[in-house]
Amino acid sequence: MTQKIVFLDRASLAPGTAPRSPAFDHDWVDFDETRPDQVAQRIADADIVVTNKVPVSEADMAGAANLKFIAVCATGTDIVDLAAAKERGIPVSNVRGYAEYSVPEHAFGLILSLRRQIPGYTADVKAGKWQDAGAFTFFTHELVDLHGTRLVIVGRGSLGQGVARIAQGFGMEIVFAGRKGDTAPGDGLVPWDEAIETADVLTLHCPLTPETRGMIGADELKRMKSSAILINTARGGLVDEDALVAALNAGEIAGAGFDVVSSEPPPADHPFMALVGRPDFVLTPHTGWAGHTAKKAMVDQLIDNIENFHKGAPTNLV
Repeated sequence: MTQKIVFLDRASLAPGTAPRSPAFDHDWVDFDETRPDQVAQRIADADIVVTNKVPVSEADMAGAANLKFIAVCATGTDIVDLAAAKERGIPVSNVRGYAEYSVPEHAFGLILSLRRQIPGYTADVKAGKWQDAGAFTFFTHELVDLHGTRLVIVGRGSLGQGVARIAQGFGMEIVFAGRKGDTAPGDGLVPWDEAIETADVLTLHCPLTPETRGMIGADELKRMKSSAILINTARGGLVDEDALVAALNAGEIAGAGFDVVSSEPPPADHPFMALVGRPDFVLTPHTGWAGHTAKKAMVDQLIDNIENFHKGAPTNLV
């Protein structure tokens, strides 16, 4: 029997990233983009749904009588109503570990951009300040070496571990933070409060869940070192974005590098947009995952998940 596969947001994959064709009889339908109000109609007769960032709700599933499997073409699965899928016996799989090099490298790109003041000095050179200085160099921004500074990593999965491996090469002190609210985490983890207060670089590599949403708020930012920087290549919702803007404006932390925002793309009036161009803030458009090897690994794993489900041996279930 031919299986209908619907990809709700094919354009979310980088150009040239083409999944291979699943090795079973199927009819594959691509939509470049899908609004939330279009999901139910587009998956109404689908057997398998593929989504990257388009939400699939309980109501959407209720109208899809043939739906047997949801394949998320990403690691984060908060876009799918997992409770509703479980109730209806619809397995959900995600892709994992495909960006184990790409995201850590991007995180360090943000760290180095801020610690070596690359955006600030680039802007100064463009503005003619080197010529104005009349010397072989000039000093308008404080440079901070990574060697010997404390890197606190939130999340000890493949991405957090990848960041730790890179940090070893820079001679940083590497610690992993325990869960927020756990005063005695054990297993080599540093208690949350100590981790926040002692970090020179705090980098987030954990999923967005009800427990982690807003985990970095005004209180945490006030307790961080004024010389510390915050890096987020995980999910925008982990950080209270208004509180971060206030903290940067008040000099409570030295800088922030983000690859994610709570609403993507951020609207023109998003508080982060007022920070773009400042030397203490770097914002990239959720590209940390998109290294060339990572993109291929992602789509290969996506199709593996679909084929394994069809064989009756689903993989990467969530």
